[in-house]
Amino acid sequence: MRAAEGNRVRPGLPAAIRRGIEAHVAGLDAQADDIDAEVAAIVRRTPAWRERDRRLRSIPGVGPVVSRALSADLPELGTRPPAKLVALAGLAPFAAASGRRRGERHIRGGRREVRRALYMGALAVARVPGPLRDFAQRLKGKGKPSKVALIAVARKLLVIANAVIRDGRAWDGKMATTA
Repeated sequence: MRAAEGNRVRPGLPAAIRRGIEAHVAGLDAQADDIDAEVAAIVRRTPAWRERDRRLRSIPGVGPVVSRALSADLPELGTRPPAKLVALAGLAPFAAASGRRRGERHIRGGRREVRRALYMGALAVARVPGPLRDFAQRLKGKGKPSKVALIAVARKLLVIANAVIRDGRAWDGKMATTA
């Protein structure tokens, strides 16, 4: 809703309407901030959620938004095999083939919020030095398009997050280099 309201502001809009839209956007921003603060307080008060959040946030590229998206929208994390989680998140490639025709593979389905959060985490981690950036650069060096490399990094982030929760220990840089 915030994005939709922001898109309504355009040149030539009467000042009164512009002020109304800006006030609405400010109100939406305040509501989002209140909800974020409430969720953060709940995570801090609950020992199990606090520990889960701490472990997830130990992974480079996983901040509060990604951690909370994984915790809230993917409760299966840590209890399922990586391939099943990748499919649940919508990061599994589907072949576009029929008979002799071999089309490109595409991701689809799954839980949109988890996929979006992991993609944003992949964008962040692919820009800072570390094993996941090296992984993305290796893929690009092999001729993979940037978005394909980012989806692969997002998938790897999910697999690492699954291992961190499953094993009950914080991130270890060796997890990304062994796979």
